[in-house]
Amino acid sequence: MSTRTMSVSQAVVEFLGRQYTVDRVGGDTYRERLIPGMFGIFGHGNVAGVGQALKQYQVADPALMPYYQGRNEQAQSHQAVGYARHTRRRQTFAVSTSIGPGSSNLLTGAALATANRLPVLLLPSDTFATRAADPVLQQLEHPHGYDITVNDAFRPLSKYFDRVNRPEQLFSALSHGLRVLTDPAETGAVTISLPQDVQAESMEVPEEFLAEREWRIRRPAPEPEDIAEAARRIRAAKRPLIVAGGGVLYAFATDALRTLAESTGIPVGWTQAGVGSLAWDHPQALGAIGSTGTTAANALAAEADLIIGIGTRYEDFTTASRTAFQNPDVEFVNINVAPIDAYKHGTSLPVVADARKALEALNEALGGTRVSVELGESVAAEKARWDATVDEAFAQRHSPLVSQNAIIGATNRAMDASDVVICAAGSLPGDLHKMWRVSDPFGYHVEYAFSCMGYEIAGGLGVKRAAVAEADGGDGRDVVVMVGDGSYLMMHTELVTAVAEGLKLIVVLIQNHGYASIGALSESLGSQRFGTKYRTLDAERHTFDDGATLPVDLATNAESLGATVYRVEPGEDAIADLEGAIARAKAAPEGSGPIVIHVESDPLIDAPSSESWWDVPVSSVSDLDSTQQAYQTYTDHKSRQRPLLGGGAGEA
Repeated sequence: MSTRTMSVSQAVVEFLGRQYTVDRVGGDTYRERLIPGMFGIFGHGNVAGVGQALKQYQVADPALMPYYQGRNEQAQSHQAVGYARHTRRRQTFAVSTSIGPGSSNLLTGAALATANRLPVLLLPSDTFATRAADPVLQQLEHPHGYDITVNDAFRPLSKYFDRVNRPEQLFSALSHGLRVLTDPAETGAVTISLPQDVQAESMEVPEEFLAEREWRIRRPAPEPEDIAEAARRIRAAKRPLIVAGGGVLYAFATDALRTLAESTGIPVGWTQAGVGSLAWDHPQALGAIGSTGTTAANALAAEADLIIGIGTRYEDFTTASRTAFQNPDVEFVNINVAPIDAYKHGTSLPVVADARKALEALNEALGGTRVSVELGESVAAEKARWDATVDEAFAQRHSPLVSQNAIIGATNRAMDASDVVICAAGSLPGDLHKMWRVSDPFGYHVEYAFSCMGYEIAGGLGVKRAAVAEADGGDGRDVVVMVGDGSYLMMHTELVTAVAEGLKLIVVLIQNHGYASIGALSESLGSQRFGTKYRTLDAERHTFDDGATLPVDLATNAESLGATVYRVEPGEDAIADLEGAIARAKAAPEGSGPIVIHVESDPLIDAPSSESWWDVPVSSVSDLDSTQQAYQTYTDHKSRQRPLLGGGAGEA
């Protein structure tokens, strides 16, 4: 067996550059680079290790592992996640960091990736394995466990964690890591900790380790008995409802879902990750379900006697904190590639399988099954009621400050069906979930498993990179980030990354001078929007609630980072001007860099009600009348919660 003498870092880079995913969907086979590039910010932990290896291959073979700059380690991982989601988990990026703060900056990114079931490969540097320098700069010392480092914090946040303390451990660490990375049921953050001295050590690497390798994406078929039983329960149900999650999209199961909905008439509601599973105007499409759902989906959910969950993890927004499904006899049939999700809510029928394969089998088993005329009429009536509600919200015209509803409507109208909207935190995700009208399965990208402030621009860059690769050098999808001022201020510096690479990212920046989402929540919980406004400090009363609005000019800030900026002035023409600005941005050529459209909104105008609830505990004891009243409302809602432990819903 022939070998090559290389550093550990060189072996890492060359190995990753030759890994491929292979995916079969229907009769088509797709072969993609698993890791098409690596992000990195260099410090003393990785500059002479991974940094040296990337430079060496940049000179010798630039296509093997392209290096990309970022301005924040967390943002780099968000870019990788955005890329992974748009490529349907067939590809992702690796992220290299230095030790200490460089590594710990990745922790939020690791949690986000794992919560979203999305792959990202994290390569944080670590302290000296030899302890020749001890303690090294940025080392965290624990007298009760001297082998503990900052990187041990990744263990609970990762789906796979390993530390390479000797060069020989690299082979198994990378193999096991990529196994998890490419497994639809297990994927998330894969963290391989690389001590800085080990990175630079030499090792004999077998040529077979460096050869091209394929990782087949597992798409398990369902058990025939499970499909037969699921079909029996669906035929017996009087008011079935499908809850479509992100697994429908990752399994490329949208066609199979549409066939099921059309052939049976079963209505479909979708989670945040499942938006795009069905076109918004499809007759069986009820839209978003749960706390941020539509009145249509929630009305049908309240009466459903059978919930068919497909690729959903049943996050508490989806179940409206277990108040959405009020039928005392409701049962669950859960189709999911991950057993942890298939078995949720005590389902008596978990179908552990790829969503597309399960739906195709179910379509065949259900031939001729059709819901009642009465249910079909209810679906049509509730859908029409909600569509009219959204039309009214989009048509709102206020002056001088417009509503966020009207801004969403204008942005939705100005974008092409194939374009992608990006969001993550604040009031926007809930409002988009309810109202955004999606026709393309790739058209909606809202990170709401972790709801991470600051994800938007970085995640949008990841999606844009994927869209550019998807177009293969041609004009691809436009990527439009919608972000509030609070989330923008968390991590806007990745605009510089877009400037450096000429990536045309369109950012609709909504200025409302505070945290609109938590402000509204605080008010509903009796806390009077405490601490949610961007105001000057009243030192005598020590409050930020009543001072002057901060003289912050975010449009100028974006210009200072190199972005092109369009300002939408407040007034009667603001919505028309916003649509015009988006049209101008879309007309800009690829390679022109980021475009930021700045618009002000009124944070006190709410989106239409979902007629639903989200469980956020209220203080049971308070001197504030507002909190006392909120607690009474809270206890009223709590009385409607159901344990969902199997069989029927039962009583709380």
